Amino acid sequence: MAFLETIDNDTVAALPAAHFPGRIVVVDKDSDIGAACEDLRRYKMIGFDTETRPSFRAGVSYKVSLLQLSTPDTCYLFRLSRIRLDNRILKVLGSHEILKVGADIMGDIRSLHALRDFKADGFVDLQHEAIRWGIQEKSLRKLSAIVLGERVSKAQRLSNWDAEQLTLQQQEYAATDAWVCPRILNHLMACEPKAEPPHIISCRGVVETLNAPQKRARKRHHRHREHNENKN
Repeated sequence: MAFLETIDNDTVAALPAAHFPGRIVVVDKDSDIGAACEDLRRYKMIGFDTETRPSFRAGVSYKVSLLQLSTPDTCYLFRLSRIRLDNRILKVLGSHEILKVGADIMGDIRSLHALRDFKADGFVDLQHEAIRWGIQEKSLRKLSAIVLGERVSKAQRLSNWDAEQLTLQQQEYAATDAWVCPRILNHLMACEPKAEPPHIISCRGVVETLNAPQKRARKRHHRHREHNENKN
């Protein structure tokens, strides 16, 4: 099957919208992390994405707010603005046996590394894979349009991901973004060329972009946060 190399915005806008049809679980308490990760570890392939609160002021930026990990029927939304990047989550992110499929993987991993150092393994980047089928587009929205014939809405992209409560629209948007990624990969892999397996991204020695004083400051921040959490 031959795919389009590119697609214009008007054509994308005319396509039916992709909607995650399953269960959405918001994980915003440490006590909920274990059950979520136990379920995720049952799968060989899951969808992966992150969301960050947008900044509309020069020089102001925010840390990653949300981590989405999706099975075919359940999407877990880990609110990293409310919970720690727990070791149980890191075991999923560091497992070579669980493929985490997303788009612009390294950008997401760098965002997560701003919270905590960890080994990332078992990641598949759709931007890299799509090239094998002659697709030049990079955005998830256009990859979904070309491969699945479905439009991924970006209406909630610039919403406040640090809000006290995520709206239903935010939850559905975040879940769809993660869930659609394995569907795209599976559809590609079912078409020629099939022989070459997907390229696995492994960041065992992750590139650290912080200098020494920044690293010490971040460690102090984590110790202070953990101290306050223990007091509460």
